[in-house]
Amino acid sequence: MTLLIILFCLILIIVVAVQIGRLTELANKIRGEEAAQFESNRWNGALSLVFLVVFLGGTIISSGYYGKYMLGFGPWVSASEHGGALDSMFKWTLFFTGVVFVLTHIALFWFAWKYRGRKGHKARFLPHNDNLEIIWTAVPAIVMTFLVIKGLDAWNDVMADVQPDEEYIEMEATGYQWGWMLRYPGPDGKLGARDYTLINSGNNPLGQDWTDVKNLDDFHPTEVVLPVGKKVRVRITSRDVLHNFYLPHFRVKMDAVPGMPTYFTFTPKYTTEEYRQLLGVKDNMGNPKYPEWYEIDSEDPDGRKKFQTFNFELACAELCGRGHYSMRKIVRIVSEEEFQRWADEQQSWYLLSVRNTDDDPYKGQMLTIDVEETDGGDGESDEQQTENADENPAD
Repeated sequence: MTLLIILFCLILIIVVAVQIGRLTELANKIRGEEAAQFESNRWNGALSLVFLVVFLGGTIISSGYYGKYMLGFGPWVSASEHGGALDSMFKWTLFFTGVVFVLTHIALFWFAWKYRGRKGHKARFLPHNDNLEIIWTAVPAIVMTFLVIKGLDAWNDVMADVQPDEEYIEMEATGYQWGWMLRYPGPDGKLGARDYTLINSGNNPLGQDWTDVKNLDDFHPTEVVLPVGKKVRVRITSRDVLHNFYLPHFRVKMDAVPGMPTYFTFTPKYTTEEYRQLLGVKDNMGNPKYPEWYEIDSEDPDGRKKFQTFNFELACAELCGRGHYSMRKIVRIVSEEEFQRWADEQQSWYLLSVRNTDDDPYKGQMLTIDVEETDGGDGESDEQQTENADENPAD
């Protein structure tokens, strides 16, 4: 019944529109084509001015309201060291394009009114104007030169790879439908080699080459944990379709392309807890007072709960299929000491899933995998040992 009513209303609207068109034609014949055309010009010009005011007014008001949620505005400041350069580029580009946007739209709709067809007025033909040509060529050229040079400078800074003598940590993120598989190096600080022909859905989802001893201490966590203030190099790849490694708060965004590894380097500026505190302000008594822009949950009048549960996140920024929404992962930024404790608690994927299986190249052999390269406090290095044999190929 509801569908029939909707169809009836649509048919009625079409009939009314057709009848209005016919009435307009009849009115034009009665008044004369020329008079009708001038009247139409007047109405179109006037409506153009109305649209100009409503459109630009709505644009300015909405940009002021939603600007606090946009990149580089409001409380969502960059959480990485390189993010400031990208935010600056965004703001400069928005400034120049915003000026052009406003001026061109004012000219477009104002001219529609000013130069409407009127009785007794003739159009003037201006074949050429040197000054006008120079202005609208030189000004965009100067602005584009500024933006390109500033953009290249930011690009070279953001996309610079780590130097051989630079201290950093490396991790790997592999996208798949629909999730992320993460891999961190163990105590040796190096990620082992991979071969896509070794991938299986059982104990080797990443195709790690177990004959490469660097793989033996690599571990696969369920969340991204990184130390604050230390450069991170992320290896990015995909196991099936195109994905995108996106850390919005860190201004990190890079495609994950099957068969073509990419990378991104960045340095976190704040721990998760520090960023939570940054989101709010304090009143005169030193108690948390959260900003007015934040929507307060009716179940939590002071908003404290929402800020305490804020987390950085890893998302996929490509439409990779019906399960695209589920590729969100929590990202925790912690102190270097906490990161080291967390890393020490992880167990290598090899020991968890591969050791003494048919895929284990060291099956039946004694194998020592260092957990820490430093002294554990008792004069001996900490290590994990497997049993049954008399060789140690990982030493």
